[in-house]
Amino acid sequence: MTIKPLADRVVIKSVEAEETTKSGIILTASAQEKPSIAEIVAVGPGGMVDGKEVKMFVKVGQKVLISKYSGTEVKVDGEEYSIVKQDDILAVVEETAKAPAKAPAKDKTTAKAPAKRK
Repeated sequence: MTIKPLADRVVIKSVEAEETTKSGIILTASAQEKPSIAEIVAVGPGGMVDGKEVKMFVKVGQKVLISKYSGTEVKVDGEEYSIVKQDDILAVVEETAKAPAKAPAKDKTTAKAPAKRK
């Protein structure tokens, strides 16, 4: 079964992430508060809502930051989803690419001098 949201509604699925404390203790999802980052599963078509034209700015697959207690929770085929209005989405989460780690510098004291040509 699939969920197809209407108007300005968005179907999201919470992203479960293990979090490590500063002391190195890993907190499971059950030990944390409800996550506020979710992945968009489906997006409604937008259109006229309460006499105003609503354009949808989010897309399927984006990760978003949502209000803590927003939306309606539903369970479909054993999976938990939330249906929220686009207005309840606070921001789109963009992951930045990390710079590649630099290779360790070679120890110049053990480097061999280039051979001389005759």
